Amino acid sequence: PTAPRPCTFPVKLWLLVNSPRVLSVRWDARGEGLLIDQALFEQELLGAGPGAAGEAEIFKTKNFGSIIRQLNLYGFHKLTVGPAGSAVGSRPGPATPGGDTGSPDGPLHHFWNPHFRCDRPDLLVKIKRLTKANKEKLDAGLEVTSRLPDDFQH
Repeated sequence: PTAPRPCTFPVKLWLLVNSPRVLSVRWDARGEGLLIDQALFEQELLGAGPGAAGEAEIFKTKNFGSIIRQLNLYGFHKLTVGPAGSAVGSRPGPATPGGDTGSPDGPLHHFWNPHFRCDRPDLLVKIKRLTKANKEKLDAGLEVTSRLPDDFQH
């Protein structure tokens, strides 16, 4: 039997950021945020054919904008590094390289989600896709739950 495949976007993202073969996505200095090198990500993970991760197609899109949309749908917030090196929330748009240096060929995006942590794969189950139904539950103060793939159960 084949191992269960990562089925949700946050699980795929967590596996990518922790893969030594993937260079375009990494943890920030505190292990609490995601740094995405857009040009490298497009080349490495959205390009045609098998990428550095050894997967023929990790995401069903070739469009980086679709990845940003998924991050937003799953409750990730875009951060910009402020003048004092502190991360501040901002409107979606190109990241302005500050404390973290972008690569010369593309912008560096910094995303944060309270349940996406370097050392806490168990929190991934708390990351919900913001569907209309889930948004209504959250607005009503109800908890929205989902299951982790079997290989993340402990």
